[in-house]
Amino acid sequence: MSDTTLVKAEINYEPSIGDYFALLKPRVMILVVFTALVGIIAAPVDLHPFTIFVSIIFIALGGGASGALNMWYESDLDSLMRRTKNRPIPSGKITRDEAKAFGFGLAGISVVMLGLAANWFAALFLLFTIFFYVVIYTMWLKRLTPQNIVIGGAAGAFPPMIGWAVATSGISMESVLMFSLIFLWTPPHFWALALFMRADYEIARVPMLTVTHGRRSTRNHIFFYTIVLAMFALFTSITSIGGWAYLVTAIVLNAVFVTMAFKIWVRDEPEAEADNFKVERNFFRYSLMYLFLQFGSILVDLGLGTNFSWGFL
Repeated sequence: MSDTTLVKAEINYEPSIGDYFALLKPRVMILVVFTALVGIIAAPVDLHPFTIFVSIIFIALGGGASGALNMWYESDLDSLMRRTKNRPIPSGKITRDEAKAFGFGLAGISVVMLGLAANWFAALFLLFTIFFYVVIYTMWLKRLTPQNIVIGGAAGAFPPMIGWAVATSGISMESVLMFSLIFLWTPPHFWALALFMRADYEIARVPMLTVTHGRRSTRNHIFFYTIVLAMFALFTSITSIGGWAYLVTAIVLNAVFVTMAFKIWVRDEPEAEADNFKVERNFFRYSLMYLFLQFGSILVDLGLGTNFSWGFL
């Protein structure tokens, strides 16, 4: 096959449904859907199952819209990073204009339809979340400050609050507690990734903490934030969303999480490079399971009726 034929094949390539689906960041969408669902179910309002179903669909589409717009704006960075160079835009499967139109279209549909299906407070909350992720985090914070993950992490922590708003048309201490769990979890989760993907961020000139302050400082931050997260997670067990299942889960999960963070903290770089950052990679994978199990325990307490009646918040 000649070079001319290859060029023509690339030009005539038609994006597939799978290419567009990849723009939605499906792995992130799973977290959005699950935590939003917990927010809806935890709320003290009984909704019709169909309302819950369609609301979750539109929240998921809103999260997918954020992912598509993020990939549209960051396609220049994605093309430089090993972890992201095979995404639809840098790989040439979808153009930037197509991704932009797709993202804005999904955003509009998700917000309007959530307003019609549930309530307009929840819809506006979803709109704010999309704006926060795309404009505040993607366009501003990510290329500006090593605190990008800390502040920008709020965007990923909003889904349970949106879910709660779907059921109640408002915000409560319970929804703020669920938000805080994700907000405090986000920095150690992403900084662990940054430890073994530092070269990518250096090449793309993204001011991640590993690039601006080095791996030693990043290890210190991971350990500190994990301790704060563990303390908050245990405190949450005596609030109105806590219960026996949550308490036991929080004790076990956070004991393991802090132990793993300690192992990251005491390691030096030659040791980490010798085993290809095995401890850091394990911490990153565990952090994903941690969040799903912690939020899952809230559902278990709700299902079993084992919430603590003496929760003081």
